[in-house]
Amino acid sequence: MPAKSFTLICALLCGGITLYAQDKPQDKIFAAQTFEKQITKTLHSDYLLFLPKGYDAKAEKKWPLILLLHGAGERGTNVWRVDIHGPSKYILEHPDFPFIMVSPLCPEGQTWSNETLMELLDKVMASHQVDADRVYLTGLSMGGYGTWSLALAYPEKFAAVIPICGGGDSLPVHLARTGYTTAAKKEAMKNLPIWAFHGGKDTVVPPDDSEHMVKALKLLGAKEVKLTIYPEATHNSWAQTYSNPEIYDWLLQHKRTRP
Repeated sequence: MPAKSFTLICALLCGGITLYAQDKPQDKIFAAQTFEKQITKTLHSDYLLFLPKGYDAKAEKKWPLILLLHGAGERGTNVWRVDIHGPSKYILEHPDFPFIMVSPLCPEGQTWSNETLMELLDKVMASHQVDADRVYLTGLSMGGYGTWSLALAYPEKFAAVIPICGGGDSLPVHLARTGYTTAAKKEAMKNLPIWAFHGGKDTVVPPDDSEHMVKALKLLGAKEVKLTIYPEATHNSWAQTYSNPEIYDWLLQHKRTRP
């Protein structure tokens, strides 16, 4: 059964208009896709796919890819809500945005599954012209937690990572530091560039959650991990981050470190 069951154009948060239910989108920069994961039953996962200007499926050129994980408020069945708080406004203002972007939808009442995300990523990479050495990961709030989790579970897969107002379990880092993981996994964690962002006045996810993860990686000997705190920002630190052209330039400066 084909993974792509239908093609639609994604809805965005643009000009203060929030889309609800299954409203037909107005801005045409995304296509909605469906991914099927076969376990004891078939799970359907919708996602939005953005293809950059000049993308040609038949050409040899490979493109960098961003995997974007949304927050808890966008969970459900309406795929159009996935990128409400993502880089859509920036993309509309910068038509030469050079990344393929994949934005999966997390079902209501669930959190991000590393296994499902990796299967989706592998599927998209196999069916599109993706540069495997320039695959990037970012997410906000619940997606920030998902970003930390996926990055530490598969550090060898990504070229650079941007978690926003998130946090997570630093156990994989401590296991690597104390010798309870493979040398290859430890080196991949140490070599993975990470730029975390957080609001200094965030009362939903305290800045300590990001600081905890960054500190653990620095103790491991991570070569490039840093945290930017916006002193006056609350939980919505993603708006300032995704509107900043420096983060996209920073991503493109990095390629995956191979063993």
